[in-house]
Amino acid sequence: MPTQPSKQIETIPNPRQDRDYEVAMECPEFTCVCPKTGQPDFAAIRIRYIPGPRCIELLSLKLYLWSFRDEGAFHEDVVNRILDDLVAACSPKYMKVTGDFNVRGGIHTVVTAEHGQDTGAGGEG
Repeated sequence: MPTQPSKQIETIPNPRQDRDYEVAMECPEFTCVCPKTGQPDFAAIRIRYIPGPRCIELLSLKLYLWSFRDEGAFHEDVVNRILDDLVAACSPKYMKVTGDFNVRGGIHTVVTAEHGQDTGAGGEG
């Protein structure tokens, strides 16, 4: 079993392609590094999506998110890169990625990026 960070995102076939449903995941211990100061940034990454033909495999998602730990990235960039990579991997009907970053320098930052149209399947719109 891999125990190293990885940029590879594995998927599984959507078992219910006949229905729109929502998958929601949260990584409350996400870390990356500020590219200006080199200091760690901590965030909760929340992912909501309505699957298309494929679903995200959870262990590979964990290893993918872990791969940002030593990487310098601005909050806005990291959230949009996560969205782009996940959309490329599983072609969802809709996906929303939110990065809720811990207070740093007295500023609390929340960055949200979306792909597609939210149909309201299984939750809030």
